[in-house]
Amino acid sequence: MPFTLHGIPVSQGIAIGRAYLIQSAVLDINRYLVEPKYVETEIARFVAAQQAIYNELVMLRSELQADTLSEIGAFLDVQILILGDEMLVEAVIKCIRVRKLNAEWALTEQLKILDKHFDGINDGYLRERKADLAQVVDRVLKELTGLSTVSVIADGMRCDTDEMIIVAHDIAPADMLKFKMQRSLGFVTDLGGCTSHTAIVARSLGIPAAVGMQQASVLIQQNDMIIVDGDRGVVIVDPTPLILEEYTSRQSKKWFTQYQLQSLKLLPTLTVCGTKIDLLANIEMPDDARAALDAGAVGIGLFRTEFLFMNPRGEFPQEEQQFNSYRRVVQTMNGWPVTIRTIDVGADKLIGSTDRRTIEPDSALGLRAIRWSLSKPQIFLSQLRPILRASAFGPVRILVPMLSHAFEIDQTLDLIEKAKKQLDDAGLAFDPNIQVGAMIEIPAAVIALPMFLERLDFLSIGTNDLIQYTLAIDRTDNSVAHLYDPLHPAVLRLISMTLRETQRAGVPISVCGEMAGDPALTRLLLGMGLTEFSMHPSQLLLVKQEVLRVQLESLKNPVEEALASYEPEKIQAAIDRLLKA
Repeated sequence: MPFTLHGIPVSQGIAIGRAYLIQSAVLDINRYLVEPKYVETEIARFVAAQQAIYNELVMLRSELQADTLSEIGAFLDVQILILGDEMLVEAVIKCIRVRKLNAEWALTEQLKILDKHFDGINDGYLRERKADLAQVVDRVLKELTGLSTVSVIADGMRCDTDEMIIVAHDIAPADMLKFKMQRSLGFVTDLGGCTSHTAIVARSLGIPAAVGMQQASVLIQQNDMIIVDGDRGVVIVDPTPLILEEYTSRQSKKWFTQYQLQSLKLLPTLTVCGTKIDLLANIEMPDDARAALDAGAVGIGLFRTEFLFMNPRGEFPQEEQQFNSYRRVVQTMNGWPVTIRTIDVGADKLIGSTDRRTIEPDSALGLRAIRWSLSKPQIFLSQLRPILRASAFGPVRILVPMLSHAFEIDQTLDLIEKAKKQLDDAGLAFDPNIQVGAMIEIPAAVIALPMFLERLDFLSIGTNDLIQYTLAIDRTDNSVAHLYDPLHPAVLRLISMTLRETQRAGVPISVCGEMAGDPALTRLLLGMGLTEFSMHPSQLLLVKQEVLRVQLESLKNPVEEALASYEPEKIQAAIDRLLKA
């Protein structure tokens, strides 16, 4: 009997194939008390399993090929660190020794404790990093029970790998590496959001994926015929012949479109009327810069530096380590500009410590981003110095998140000047004229735009947070996720106002949020006057295709109609007319 599941679309495309289910070991473990005389034996059993998985991940990391996705390597690094972290290992050993729980039980108990630390994190990307912890625990549990992840995957290869779609409660990055080599058609998970492992890696691989399906791994049976619609976040189970025919036709058209897109790489990004548009890339790790170049990006519009600071041991990266990472990106881009955003986290994130005694309450409105950095000036300086040093190797710009007050801008600029003086005193090279800009992601920043235009060299609109703060919703909260609307009239007016005032002042501006990478909104942003977009590399050619088809003059009336409307139906009608313009 056909049925449909709805989740979150995270990687576009259509996959048609047979479901292959990966079960979580956490869901079915034995729980029993260990006799005192066997406690040390039980501890040794846990340590042996932990070491076996540690060695497996280290080996996988060392065997990664140069063309392997940088995201997978980064996730493996984080999980390797977690496996050796005392908050996990020592706590489990103590639980076995004191409470006499068997290793599996002790491990899942510690998972529950650590999970609570992550649940209070507001930032969606970092909150979903608790998946790293859960996946590490799952791998160790499978080793303890004799059902290793490697054997599970190997058994799964008995099915026809040409039509395999992975369905799981969640998928670990190490497993995704194996599935990548097996040419899996798609991914479906119960957990996850737009910034989950599955989402990030699937987008980079260009594999259709839908996450946040809640009960998919329970409702879908092994070897079921399923369709994954990565455009809409829909999974169709046991489709009728008519539905199967329709999706097969759509899939063929998409493949042909992707093939055609490759021919656009070397073309200049010009509208029909000859206006030059700059398409840049958003990246999270140094190795992502190569993918950006391969996609045809003319620079890095947003280098999110948070990943470099994510460390379950509570250690900040050394300045030299940061410098080497920033320099690698600059050198890889070979003369194209690189915009590095200063750390955008809050006090309770994975940065600093996972010790509950040091965790402070945090929210979207709390001590985060530049507020956090200014509250810890020495740590902020330890990031500014490496960024400045990297500017000696190519064009670099500093982007500051969540500014809203004049004194925040002034304090930030003062600290940048202090970092420059420290480098001068140490005889280290940097670009003394490095540009400094701000993320426009708070409505107050839009309303008080003149104070930004007077003090800074460029601006970048972060639409993800701007929408969140404008509509007063937590975009990581599923209960209000339906209220997140980039086409809300207030959001459109704030973006239009920012673009208009910035252009009038002659200050460069870009958009680096999800809206920039949505081809359905490209014409809207072009019609508002935007000429610089920054997005995930996988979206670049889709947006470029829209740019190449546009005559800017034809966008004027539909954009004015969209901005003048307050009713969702009228705004959508204007957007529809834009797509035909």
